[in-house]
Amino acid sequence: MGWSALLQSLDRLADSAEASALFAPLAEEEAEVAAFVFLDAEHRVLGMREERAGYRDRFDVPVRDVVADVLRLDARGVVMAHNHPSGNATPSNADREATRLLARALDPLGVRLLDHLVVARSGVTSFRALGLL
Repeated sequence: MGWSALLQSLDRLADSAEASALFAPLAEEEAEVAAFVFLDAEHRVLGMREERAGYRDRFDVPVRDVVADVLRLDARGVVMAHNHPSGNATPSNADREATRLLARALDPLGVRLLDHLVVARSGVTSFRALGLL
C-alpha cells in the first residue's frame, strides 16, 4: 500500500482532510483493512499499524496491539481508519461499537481517539464530524 512513503511526506496530521487523504488508498482494498496512526501531543506522526481482516464485511479491532503501540511510541492520540469494500461509507453498528471499545481502552492511558474514518469509494465518513467521538 505504500504507507511508509505517505508517512515520510507527512510530518503532522493536522486535520481530518489530511487524515482522509492519508487513508484514501484503503478505498481500493477488496477486504476490510484497518489502519491506525499514532500521534504525539502536537499531532506529529510517530508511527502506524495496518491490520488486514481477511474478510470482506467485518473487522475485529486489535485493541491490545493498538494499546501496545501507544505505550511503545508514547503516543497521545490515535486516528483509526478502515474501509468498507461495499462502497458505502456509512458506519455500521459494529463500527460504532468498535470505536467505543477502542476509545474506552485508550482513555485511562490519557490517549484520545481523535477520529475514526470509514473509507469507501463513495467517500469518507468521520466519526468526529458525526459527533460520535
